[in-house]
Amino acid sequence: MGILDHLSDMFEWPRNDRRKLKKLKKKPLQTVEIRVKMDCEGCERRVRKSVEGMKGVTQVEVEPKKHKLTVIGHVDPDKVLHRVKHRTGKIAQFWPYVPYDIVDHPYAPGVYDKKAPAGYVRNVFDNSQLQSSGLARASSTEVKYTTAFSDDNPHACVVM
Repeated sequence: MGILDHLSDMFEWPRNDRRKLKKLKKKPLQTVEIRVKMDCEGCERRVRKSVEGMKGVTQVEVEPKKHKLTVIGHVDPDKVLHRVKHRTGKIAQFWPYVPYDIVDHPYAPGVYDKKAPAGYVRNVFDNSQLQSSGLARASSTEVKYTTAFSDDNPHACVVM
């Protein structure tokens, strides 16, 4: 086996070998969190069964008190959401909440949600409407004016 044979093996594209093609198309391991309203044990069972048989799913967790479905595996999040909607007939959406420790101002209007589970607030990082209103972020000119007379700034104005 010469150098040319070795190079041709390295740069050869797998044509008919399906195993190699499947390895190339494998999705990364990820966690998909979905909010689905569940009223009883039957709803919980139906939501669990809708995604258990799906290709690539390794683990399914259902939290009926939080109305939360967590799917772990090599799956596409949009396909999981579509499958839950189609199989259960329920309204489903991606999990819209984050722990309140992550958000700068968790009790600002638009962020605080009465329907959120305990310890969670609405995810303002995904919601572009709340970001454009400027709830938790100051503009650069505001920051310059507030830090100009700050005690923490060593180059601040000493006149005060």
